Amino acid sequence: MMCERQPREVWRLSRDLISVPSDKEEPTSRVSKKINKTGALQYLRSQDAGEGGSEHMRCSSMVVQRVEAPVSVVWSLVRRFDEPQIYKHFVRKCSIQGEGDLKVKVGCLREVQVVSGLPAATSTERLDILDEEQHILSFSIIGGDHRLNNYRSITNLKETVINGKPGTIVIESYVVDVPHGNTKEETCLFVDTIVKSNLQSLAQVSKDLSAQRC
Repeated sequence: MMCERQPREVWRLSRDLISVPSDKEEPTSRVSKKINKTGALQYLRSQDAGEGGSEHMRCSSMVVQRVEAPVSVVWSLVRRFDEPQIYKHFVRKCSIQGEGDLKVKVGCLREVQVVSGLPAATSTERLDILDEEQHILSFSIIGGDHRLNNYRSITNLKETVINGKPGTIVIESYVVDVPHGNTKEETCLFVDTIVKSNLQSLAQVSKDLSAQRC
C-alpha cells in the first residue's frame, strides 16, 4: 500500500475530479465537464490564472494511494469534514465554526488545531465540494497560523480490485502558494510528505474498519 506520486493511470482518473471556483459557484455538472476536459490539476491552474495568480509562485502536485477496502468504507472516513483526525494524525482537534446549524455542508468552515512539532498551529478551512455520488471532497485553506497559503485540495475515490477483492484508489490533488524563501520543489516535497502520510494512514484505518465490518 505505497503512496505514489503522479503514476500514469492516475492522469486518466484525475479527469473525473470536481472543483468549485472560490467566489462564483457553478453547478457541479458544469464544473465536472470542465474538469473532464482539462484534468484536475490543469483546472486548478487555470483557476489561478483566472484569478490573477502568478504561476511561478504556485506549486501543484497529485498523490495516489491504493486502499484494501471498498469505496463505501473509505468514503465514510474521507467525507467526515468535521473529524479529519480520524485518519489525519497531524490534526489534534477540529470544530465546525458558525452559529445555529453546524451541520457539515458545502461552504461550512472548520477550525483545525495541529499537533506540536509542525510549522503550524491552526488552520481555517472551507468545504468546497462534498459529492456523495461521485465520492469527491474538496476544501480550501482560507486562514490560520501556517505556511500553506491559498491551499486548495481535491480528493477523489475510485473503485478498483486489489488481490481479487473490492478496493479503492484515492487521488488527492492540490495547489498552494510557494512560501517566501522556498522553491517549488521544496514546497511540493513538504506538502507531498504530509499528504502521503495522511493517505497511508487512511489506507490502514480503512482496512481495519473493513475487517471489522466483515
